[in-house]
Amino acid sequence: MKNKLLITIILGIFLVGLVSAAASYCCERTNEGAWCQNSPEENCADSFRKAPTSCESTSYCKLGTCIDSKEGTCMENTPQKICEEEEGVWKDGDAEDIAQCQLGCCLIGDQAAFVTQTRCKRLSALYGIGINYRTDIGSEIQCIASVISDVKGACVFEKEFETTCLFITKNECDKMNAADSGTKFYQDILCSSESLVTNCGPSEKTTCVDGRDEIYFLDTCGNLANIYDASKIKDKNYWSEIKRKDESCDYGKSNANSATCGNCDYFLGSTCRNYDRTEDKKKPSFGGNICRDLSCTYEGKKYNHGETWCAEAEGTSKIMFGENGISSKSGEDAEKINLPGSRYFRLVCYNGDVSVESCADFRQEICIESDIDGFSTAACRVNKWQDCASQTDEDDCENTDKRDCKWVGSEKVKCIPLNAPGFDFWETEGEAVDLCEEASEQCIITYEKSLGGSWKCADNCKCLEQGWEAEMNDICISIGDCGIKKNYLGFEGYNDWD
Repeated sequence: MKNKLLITIILGIFLVGLVSAAASYCCERTNEGAWCQNSPEENCADSFRKAPTSCESTSYCKLGTCIDSKEGTCMENTPQKICEEEEGVWKDGDAEDIAQCQLGCCLIGDQAAFVTQTRCKRLSALYGIGINYRTDIGSEIQCIASVISDVKGACVFEKEFETTCLFITKNECDKMNAADSGTKFYQDILCSSESLVTNCGPSEKTTCVDGRDEIYFLDTCGNLANIYDASKIKDKNYWSEIKRKDESCDYGKSNANSATCGNCDYFLGSTCRNYDRTEDKKKPSFGGNICRDLSCTYEGKKYNHGETWCAEAEGTSKIMFGENGISSKSGEDAEKINLPGSRYFRLVCYNGDVSVESCADFRQEICIESDIDGFSTAACRVNKWQDCASQTDEDDCENTDKRDCKWVGSEKVKCIPLNAPGFDFWETEGEAVDLCEEASEQCIITYEKSLGGSWKCADNCKCLEQGWEAEMNDICISIGDCGIKKNYLGFEGYNDWD
């Protein structure tokens, strides 16, 4: 019996050994798609490497640091194969020993991150904010503390036997505390908070702050409080804790000319200004500041701050830009637009004033305008008319990616400028004469009659049809300052030909 028991134990140990041996392969990839796993040999995927040892001992699954050069991140304990699959750069060693993985303090606005310099630059690009990368800060705790020191709050101290307060940064308050150990800082708390028991309290005064759009309350000590909200004038909580812009009145609106809300927004068309009863429509309920309306009124139409549009100047057409290229918005006849001496203009509404920007002379630039969700934008753009006359195919003629032309039915010139340019037509030598001659048309009509009969048109009779002469003139003036038309001031040309 003893011998049988002994044999059973030995067999048991032997079987355990067999199981262990079966699980000792390092699969570069398993059948389930996992990388660098210790698994039985049959679980290793075909066409990938495998070895009867632990993955840490193989070259293809050895652990190291994987560097993402684009994102600036370093991942330790990463197998080489996985790193290469993710298009990373694999290094044998710990991150702290690799130059690209050295960490520093990345200061972005009022935020901080303890990251690599490459990652810091990446964050700057993502958020569109300038960075300050400090290698002299050696830990994440110090990095975060460097930002916290700039947070604002109530700095409470004793002055002339009174408990008073300044709304300043923690860093500034700490400096005061070095000189007076009785100074205390309360983060995100306003000096007007009743819980501080200071001589500062709510008031009806408001102010504008350099570099900010909004109107702010002032407490009785002259400290900044929250954004002006007339409905919160007696709200103890509103005078106790700092409220963000998105927690303040009518967030996401312009609040221009509002008597009760000072949450101005420059990008939405308003900013804090001193109230002026000659300019401002409403008087603020409290204080002497209001969200000044930065919109403009031009020829009876209102434009928002930042909007641009094309002037419908005398003798020019208004050009709209859309999915199908550019097209004229004007419904006027050809002889009434793009007149000699006319040019395009771009108008800009900025801070409540309209400014005029001229496009290039001789209509070598046109003003194009588009509308995005009711917001108008315009720009001066090169008038691509130069090779219109050389186009012989309608599709090529009206290819708006290459040129600004239109196809007409004339036998003489089929492709003409969509927006007629201007010429130095007063010069005897130059391109004006040659260009205008391209559209010149002579029509010789032949008449015949039989004996005893009357004269009848025999050839080119179409030239006698009503409208032929006007059609030819429209084509002529479409090429540029050619043909019969008045200039932009309404004066006739110097020729009196019939």
